[in-house]
Amino acid sequence: MSAITIRNVDPELKRRLRIRAATAGHSMEEEARNILRAELAVQDDEPTDLYQQLRRHIEPLGGIDLPLPDRGPMREPPALTP
Repeated sequence: MSAITIRNVDPELKRRLRIRAATAGHSMEEEARNILRAELAVQDDEPTDLYQQLRRHIEPLGGIDLPLPDRGPMREPPALTP
């Protein structure tokens, strides 16, 4: 197993973690692991590519229908003879 160190934790946050761990009957370290496991399990269900992430944030705003301009006749291709 690997270890991490988390510095500059707000004292109030640490107090709440300590109380939550004591309520559950285990250490602060185990409670932190449980929180990380639970949060990262939820994150795995979310889109991983940029397109899906952007679409998830923008889609609730609704779409916009842009008018398509009329197409004119095609031009003649250029002559490529020397």
